[in-house]
Amino acid sequence: MAQLLITNEKGVSFFPLVEEGVEWTTDRRGSPGTLKFTVLKDKALGNIGEFGEGSAVNLLVNGKTVFYGFVFTKQRDKTNGGGVIRCTAYDQIRYLKNKDTYVYENKTADVFIKMVAADYGLNLGEIESTSYVIPSRTEENATLLDMIENALDLELTNQKEMFVLYDDAGKLTLKNISNMRLNLLIDPQTGENYDYTSSIDEQTYNQIKLAYDNQNTGKRDIFIAKDSAHINEWGVLQYFGTLKEGENGAAKADALLSLYNSKTRRLKITRAFGDVRVRAGSMVAVSLDLGDIVVNSYMLVEKAVHVFGEHEHFMTLNLRGGEFVG
Repeated sequence: MAQLLITNEKGVSFFPLVEEGVEWTTDRRGSPGTLKFTVLKDKALGNIGEFGEGSAVNLLVNGKTVFYGFVFTKQRDKTNGGGVIRCTAYDQIRYLKNKDTYVYENKTADVFIKMVAADYGLNLGEIESTSYVIPSRTEENATLLDMIENALDLELTNQKEMFVLYDDAGKLTLKNISNMRLNLLIDPQTGENYDYTSSIDEQTYNQIKLAYDNQNTGKRDIFIAKDSAHINEWGVLQYFGTLKEGENGAAKADALLSLYNSKTRRLKITRAFGDVRVRAGSMVAVSLDLGDIVVNSYMLVEKAVHVFGEHEHFMTLNLRGGEFVG
């Protein structure tokens, strides 16, 4: 059973009358968790039921908070004299969309996250330790979220460890995806349908070229990693990037080739039976015959959309893993 609890700016909490179809969305990166819902003005609540932008919202499922955030948008029209209010609320990640400038040295991504959270008064939950020490970095006029994701990208390319930052019911949380594996199977019985595509048109690279301007020699060092077999099959699909001081060019090129040297396949599961444990960053078991490929493995949830009705709960999942990108 799903319920919405709103706490307005006066500190008054109430359960509003809500239309079916409450939608909770999480993305693995780039966006805060989002809750969309429609409130029907309940005359019985009177002034108690008044709320505005900034009011806190709890989504409770079977009595447990699965989303905690704040109303950012309210929209009305002439329906029922303006008594139907369509609302959008975001979790704490929304405040990481603020822009700032940071210059830091010799910090891991988890330490940088804690520093940003302290500066902006954000609530922290479990922050797992990352291992790559960033020698130095300047982030100028960028969103806090982009800065954090840049630090996590450096962890991924240098240590081959993927971490996910998310808001867990009001607390910023950082976890290695290896610790987000769920005992949940998506198969033809639990997922009503799927949408599957394959391509080499985007995010596929069979040659990696990285450059480093060596101040000691005055020359540009070049690091290349390539897969000749896939070059013969697909032609040259090159990724080019630059290195910062302290990065291992050969190791980074190999890591990027391992990450991108494959077809990009996309898999979306639609109207699967809902499970509130599933959010972007979770790992779920998938067993599906897609025609040209059979999937029997754990896959990473890139995006999760949960829709709650009065007596039903379904979810749509964008999955990633192996040759599949979200």
